[in-house]
Amino acid sequence: MSDSYERPAIAGSGVIACGLAASASAAGRVQLLARSDASAWRAEERAQSQAAKVSNGDPREVRVTTDVNDLVDCDLVVEAIVEDPDAKREYLAELGTAAADADLATTTSSLSVSALGDGSGHPERVFGLHVFNPVQKMELVELCLPDGLRSGVGERARAWCEALGKTAVEVPDQSGFVVNRLLFPYLFDAVRLLERTELQPDEVDTCMTMGAGHPMGPLKLLDFVGLDVAVAIGDGLHRDSGAAEHEAPQLLRRLVADGKLGRKSGAGFYEY
Repeated sequence: MSDSYERPAIAGSGVIACGLAASASAAGRVQLLARSDASAWRAEERAQSQAAKVSNGDPREVRVTTDVNDLVDCDLVVEAIVEDPDAKREYLAELGTAAADADLATTTSSLSVSALGDGSGHPERVFGLHVFNPVQKMELVELCLPDGLRSGVGERARAWCEALGKTAVEVPDQSGFVVNRLLFPYLFDAVRLLERTELQPDEVDTCMTMGAGHPMGPLKLLDFVGLDVAVAIGDGLHRDSGAAEHEAPQLLRRLVADGKLGRKSGAGFYEY
């Protein structure tokens, strides 16, 4: 393999997958693997539209497919699907078989990378590439390189991040890595503040934007992340640490049960 990746693919069709494909278009050709024709059409439209807004991005470099066998010659395949350990393990196994020579990455934000690698059957090839939403604007990548990776993975991953204009920071293989492990206790505490007071979401958010200088309040940020995603991250953190501050609050779980997932569903702590 070369010093960086020349034939990357992103497996997924959601917000993170499309944002990563758009960012990758600045470094050359990238394939985006969707699971159905309908999701492929939506993903192509979204990724190419975002690529046009990325510095040096090129919508023509984003190629969408629904056939995993089109990834046979890839040197990197990034799994970017729902934060579910079984689904990720199974998909990584499938991707690793289809692209037999490729390094494999996962965009997990809360799961053990080494466990995903072991479960996929390709532990020597799987590393963590945690990007942040919106990917095309956020510069950080949390890079998790478990023990036992084959030679050169770390160097190739760092070089690719640099080619995408990202800053890679190597982080330990612990649930939530660094950002989410520190961020979500704060976000969850904002929800608990609502539970035990008569404050409104906009009042809490105004306090943190105007008083602490945060660009977005905690409750609006949870809506942006997705309340279901936040619960999944909290569950992963809590399984790992057992700490009360990592457990998703009941109010958050009730909103998810009611189908209020944040911006993507039109309602969460706010109406959209």
